[in-house]
Amino acid sequence: MSSPSPTPPTRVVLLSGPSGSGKSLLAALSGLPVLRLDDFYKEGDDPTLPLVPGSSDIDWDNPLSWDADTAVAAIEELCRTGRTTVPSYDLSLSARTGEETLHIGQGPAFIAEGVFAAEIVARCQEAGVLADALCLARGPVTTFRRRFLRDLREGRKSVPFLLRRGWRLMRLERSIVARQTALGAHACDKDEALGRLAAAAAGRAARAGAAA
Repeated sequence: MSSPSPTPPTRVVLLSGPSGSGKSLLAALSGLPVLRLDDFYKEGDDPTLPLVPGSSDIDWDNPLSWDADTAVAAIEELCRTGRTTVPSYDLSLSARTGEETLHIGQGPAFIAEGVFAAEIVARCQEAGVLADALCLARGPVTTFRRRFLRDLREGRKSVPFLLRRGWRLMRLERSIVARQTALGAHACDKDEALGRLAAAAAGRAARAGAAA
């Protein structure tokens, strides 16, 4: 009698893209477990937070506003054990309000989504846990509208802050996408992203060399 096939390792799909590009909705549509990388932002009183040049606004779109080390550790633990403890972060307060345990089981893949997901492509690849890395791109005007309405609805920041940030990000969107693709994320639209996520869910790594 043949022995049962070994359970395939769990790997992560890193889903990046400009703020407002629809990452959270896409992740929900995929049916895969999701780790919210926005929960790993630093707190608002952290002295290492960067500022927007020429302004007193905190630059929440700078990777230095985010705790990459803790995020990578959580991803590696999820791949290894199927569970990890993650912070609960309130964007409107710029503060961690607690923590929770995320259980994803031992499936082939899960999604880690957030604006800084591309920043950790190389680290996840080196750790042997990367299934794919995507950058969702929809165009500056569409993204501006989606981002502003979402942030206004959720009360994330004050209206003047949202308008200043939105205008700045709309002008920077092409460079944001270029940076994320240079870091190893594949730029794609919603339909292509869903296809690659389905491949990851079936245990087929879309990235060349990602499969062990």
